Amino acid sequence: MKAMILAAGKGTRVRPLTYDLPKPMIPILGKPVMAYLVEHLAKYGITEIMVNVSYLHEKIEEYFGEGHQFGVQIGYSFEGYTNDEGEVVPQPIGSAGGMKKIQEFGGFFDDTTIVLCGDALIDLDLKSALFEHRRKGALCSVITKEVPWDKVSSYGVVVTDKDGRITEFQEKPSEAEAKSNFISTGIYIFEPQVIDLIPSGVPFDIGSELFPLLAKEGMPFYAQTRGFNWIDIGSVSDYWQTLQNVLLGEVAHMDVPGIQVEDGLWVGLNTRIDWEGTTIEGPVYIGSGACIEAGVTIIGPSWIGHGSHICEGAKIVRSVLFEYTRVLRDVTLDEMIVFKDYSVDRAGEMKHVSDYASDEWVNARDRRFTRRTDAPLEAVK
Repeated sequence: MKAMILAAGKGTRVRPLTYDLPKPMIPILGKPVMAYLVEHLAKYGITEIMVNVSYLHEKIEEYFGEGHQFGVQIGYSFEGYTNDEGEVVPQPIGSAGGMKKIQEFGGFFDDTTIVLCGDALIDLDLKSALFEHRRKGALCSVITKEVPWDKVSSYGVVVTDKDGRITEFQEKPSEAEAKSNFISTGIYIFEPQVIDLIPSGVPFDIGSELFPLLAKEGMPFYAQTRGFNWIDIGSVSDYWQTLQNVLLGEVAHMDVPGIQVEDGLWVGLNTRIDWEGTTIEGPVYIGSGACIEAGVTIIGPSWIGHGSHICEGAKIVRSVLFEYTRVLRDVTLDEMIVFKDYSVDRAGEMKHVSDYASDEWVNARDRRFTRRTDAPLEAVK
């Protein structure tokens, strides 16, 4: 069995994080989402993995390389071109179109292949899913989940008969139009014959084009509904909630990194905390090289990225600060994500730092902003 990870999209619904990161590189507990997928595949002995890339492709390729550190082989298929000025221009060709390009280039899809979207955390039993796929004689299987009806418009909706055969596939229908509340999780099992149905040289999408074609032609196309954890990072608010759940210990097999120095408080290496007047209510992670001044309040679940600096009197409540964030004196961040020059609240409202009436945070590496207190700091060992 082989695998393909879909990683060519721009991730517009997760901006501002994807201004600087491709969606599969968004970190959970300091590690890219896609790294968890690669590790999960390796656990089941799936070691040949293709990844289609486009937007900010170099960040994925530089991090994962050819996969040796994960015990797998990773290959890449770039979707785009170089213009007359020598600039690399991303140009995705659709999830199915990306698979067709790979097949025409080197014939990778010569075995059963599991296809995964690169932006979700899963713990699916791949062995059991493959067994059911083969038992039914499926050419294509879609792993599904039941969701509330008011969520169906965000997903591909699967309509099946009593045997689980897919008779119709609706791509992001309105709640009124949806014929089912079972949705595709972006996890598919393909036989090589399916790739032959994808047209050559044109953009083609799995959900909106390939799946309706399979259903219309009455091919062995089945849904599997399985009990497993599936955390989809579809939006910034989803990302915020995911980190809250992870820090609360509600996601199995995901442990907070660092050293636990107090109940609910984990720290990285060389972290400095001045405890005078400081309150920290876990779960909280404070990354390596971070500095917490006196009189700071941090209410968890919160994540303070490495190299960050929280100045005297600041208050951080259920928030996520990316690396090298300096929160200025007496500033309160409540249920926020702060990423470089942007903040996003729990509802998904994004602001640039210039939209605030006064400075709230800056880059902690900018030495023009000095420490706000001369009090000695106690190193956490």
